[in-house]
Amino acid sequence: MSNSGGRFALYRNALTAISGRTGTPLPSLIVSFAIVHELTAIIPMVGIFYTARSLGAGERIVGAVALNRDGSMDDQSWVNTQLSSWLDEGEQWASRIGRRYGIFGFEKGKLVDQTQMSELSGKLAGDVANAVLAYGAVKALVPIRIGLSLYLSPMFSRAVVEPNSS
Repeated sequence: MSNSGGRFALYRNALTAISGRTGTPLPSLIVSFAIVHELTAIIPMVGIFYTARSLGAGERIVGAVALNRDGSMDDQSWVNTQLSSWLDEGEQWASRIGRRYGIFGFEKGKLVDQTQMSELSGKLAGDVANAVLAYGAVKALVPIRIGLSLYLSPMFSRAVVEPNSS
C-alpha cells in the first residue's frame, strides 16, 4: 500500500464518498468527523473511569495486566504486548493529566522526576488505575469509534455544524 495520500488518505476517501452519497459538504463533514471522533473518546473515557471507580475494577484489571508485563507469564502474544503498551501509555497520560490539573493524587504543577516515576510505575492505585483502565479501553475501541464517527458524521454535520456556519 503506498503512502501517496498521506496518513489520513483512507479517511479522506471515505469522507469524500460519504459526502457524495449524503449530499453533505465535505468541509463540514470533516469537522463533524473530528468532533464526533473526539466525543467518542471523551464520553467512554469518563463513563469507564467512573464505572471502574464504583466497582473497584481499575486496580484489579491493571494489576493483572501488570503481572503479565513483569514477566510472570511467558505469553508474549500480540494482545499481551498491546495491553502492556497501553498500560505504559496510560501511566504516562494519567501522570501528565494528573500533574496538569491536580487530580489522581498528583499535586498540581509539580514535576515528577524519573525516580518518583519509577516508584509510581507498578504501584498504580485508585483513580490512577481507573484512569489507566479507561485510557486503555478507549484505545482498544478505536476501530469501533472510527466506524461510529463515519456513520454519525453526516447527521452531526446537518444538525450541528452546518446551522452554526456563517
